[in-house]
Amino acid sequence: MSKISQLQEIITNSDNIVFFGGAGVSTESGIPDFRSESGIFKSLEKYGDTPENLVSHSYYIDHTEEFFEYYKENLIFEDATPNPAHLKLAELEKSGKIKAVITQNIDGLHQKAGSKNVLELHGSVHRNYCQICSKEYDLKYILESDGIPKCECGGIIKPDVVLYEEPLNNNILSLSIDYIQNANTLIIGGTSLVVYPAAGLINYFNGENLILINKSETPYDNLATLVINDAIGEVFSQIKI
Repeated sequence: MSKISQLQEIITNSDNIVFFGGAGVSTESGIPDFRSESGIFKSLEKYGDTPENLVSHSYYIDHTEEFFEYYKENLIFEDATPNPAHLKLAELEKSGKIKAVITQNIDGLHQKAGSKNVLELHGSVHRNYCQICSKEYDLKYILESDGIPKCECGGIIKPDVVLYEEPLNNNILSLSIDYIQNANTLIIGGTSLVVYPAAGLINYFNGENLILINKSETPYDNLATLVINDAIGEVFSQIKI
């Protein structure tokens, strides 16, 4: 039996699936992984620093204008559209099979595809708030601001994304753990499972089927029911509901 057929069979026989995805879910939508070799080279060449430093809390505080320049140029892809993985996950949720989509991505493509129960571990570029009065702003406002985006009260508008050195949202983390603990099938895709604390979520799973879909190997391949080394959109485009 082929690996796609095995995946199809598991999905067909499961009614409590949780999906956990990383940057690889969005690369097929044209959103590059900024931590890839080319992303690191680009940031070093243009900004003289690594991506991790450029989107860290301390860099945001100490070099706010440069932070927003890098952020707007490298982390926002307004024209990106959902790929077959996003679309199939939304269909699987609609059919009652997927109970939650947990994502490390901040692009909002799961919602754009139609997924309703999306837990965004690292926040979203589509939510922004004033650090003084908490007024909310959309992405358009950030993109149209020159330099540092400012609220009408004078406060800086911060994207609702988790920067390096910042903790994950405890409510989102707890909900994610609950869904994973109660799932019968956990599908993990487009992530190398090396960035913590998100990668540690896999340890809460005690269901029947652990499926890993990633272009390269992960440290957890030996624990999986099924490992598929391929692009996740390519894999999901072959799944029928």
